[in-house]
Amino acid sequence: MQQNQHYMYPQVFWTNSSAVSGSDFPSPGLCPIGIVPHQDARPPLPVPKRKKHRQNKRDGTCLCFLVVFLLTFFALTGVGLAMFQILHLQQELESMKELSSSGHVPQSPEMLKGLRNGTAEKKVKRRAHLTGKANQKSLPLEWESTYGHAFLSGVWFENKGLVIDEAGLYFVYSKVFFRGQTCTNQPLQHMIFKRNPTYPDIQVLMEDRKINYCVARHMWGRSSYLGAIFNLSRQDSLYVSVSEVTLVNFEESKTFFGLYML
Repeated sequence: MQQNQHYMYPQVFWTNSSAVSGSDFPSPGLCPIGIVPHQDARPPLPVPKRKKHRQNKRDGTCLCFLVVFLLTFFALTGVGLAMFQILHLQQELESMKELSSSGHVPQSPEMLKGLRNGTAEKKVKRRAHLTGKANQKSLPLEWESTYGHAFLSGVWFENKGLVIDEAGLYFVYSKVFFRGQTCTNQPLQHMIFKRNPTYPDIQVLMEDRKINYCVARHMWGRSSYLGAIFNLSRQDSLYVSVSEVTLVNFEESKTFFGLYML
């Protein structure tokens, strides 16, 4: 009877499907009979948040499109402004050419004194170069102011003379080429003079006089050049005169007259 008391009955555990023995469990710490958890009691696996991922992807795409749109807008705006500036400069250049060809340059404060908004002062470069004009019979000499190498900038050309509109230091020059078929030893005179409404008489600035410049019965040619710096006043008018206009060769490379402001 004692042996029967020590007989060990196998432990039986119940599951949701069938009964298993205790030897089938890896350890005695599992749930006893009647408390085995049901398979449906296990915690659910985490589900990936796909909606949030799609939302982030959609937001990134919108942001990319916005950046591209802004960059394109700024680029087109810059191109438009550049084209506007180019057209504006072309219009100003055309108007300046028309005024320069007529011998008149607008004397507005912006063009003469420039803008003084903290930037460098912009001024019109006052200068002129006149070339000889053929078929002349009277004095002072006439000049070509628009064709060939002739030009005007900030200086007026009126009644055969250059008119100064701004006082200052100017370099004045003139070259005359004399040529004759026979020699008469007549003195050759080349002169630059000025006039001003405030003075009654002319004022000689420079003069050149040549004698014994040729040999009898031979064709001859002689150049005369004048050039110096003068302090000219407003409304001064400068002219060129010679002793004999019929002896002057009026080719533009041989006879000319001009000045420029220092």
